[in-house]
Amino acid sequence: MYLTPEKKEEIFESKGLIRKASDTGSAESQIALFTFRIAHLTEHLKVHKHDYSTRAGLLKLVGKRRRLLDYLQKVEIGRYRAIIAELGIRK
Repeated sequence: MYLTPEKKEEIFESKGLIRKASDTGSAESQIALFTFRIAHLTEHLKVHKHDYSTRAGLLKLVGKRRRLLDYLQKVEIGRYRAIIAELGIRK
């Protein structure tokens, strides 16, 4: 599998998003994982243009990330701005 627990920890540590070691359910950590998976699937689709099931999965992930970002924007705008700046995502 391309996303091992060690890789997840590396993503959290490199982005400085995790508050404690077991905090994988926060919106920031989920958004970071979705962003990593979206980038991975985007690279896959550049090579395999006719992989429509992967394209559908990619669109679902983008929608999930968008909903989490919308939630974060409504609840706490400071955390939203921090995650946008950290991951380089823009609306």
